[in-house]
Amino acid sequence: MTPQDISNLMVRTSMKDRAAFDLLYRQTSAKLFGVCLRVLKDRGEAEEALQEVFVKMWTKADRFAVSELSPISWLVAIARNHAIDRIRARREPATYIDAALEVADPAPGPEAAVVAGGESERIYRCLDELEKDRAAAVRGAYLQGESYAELAVRHGVPLNTMRTWLRRSLLKLRECLER
Repeated sequence: MTPQDISNLMVRTSMKDRAAFDLLYRQTSAKLFGVCLRVLKDRGEAEEALQEVFVKMWTKADRFAVSELSPISWLVAIARNHAIDRIRARREPATYIDAALEVADPAPGPEAAVVAGGESERIYRCLDELEKDRAAAVRGAYLQGESYAELAVRHGVPLNTMRTWLRRSLLKLRECLER
């Protein structure tokens, strides 16, 4: 059957000519079934897809525009796209955006960020009230994660002295923040 013959059958099918549709089915179903089977990889599903493709053709044959392009290419595209749509339909649905609300965000929220911003200013002001070496020790221990031993070596004091510095400095910071 020539492309012109298939085009004529499509035109007649668009006018709801059942005999033309029957002949169109007999002439093209094997090829279109092969397309569906290649995409879906399941004979039963390919048969169902082919049936749905021909229902689409019956209802939408009037959308086929006779041109120099091959009409079988148009039919193959319909079959292929329908088979792909079936694959997409059987996938798990994407998680809804509402599920994202259940995911905890480790970052502070806007209010906490504003409060923390104000708090950090107060803390830095209070740190400035401490002696320079004590403030440096507090920054080293609590902002930079240095150990007490590392701080004691850096400042040239015994370990217990460093512990005392940090404890007294924290008490002064608390007093300052309570004002």
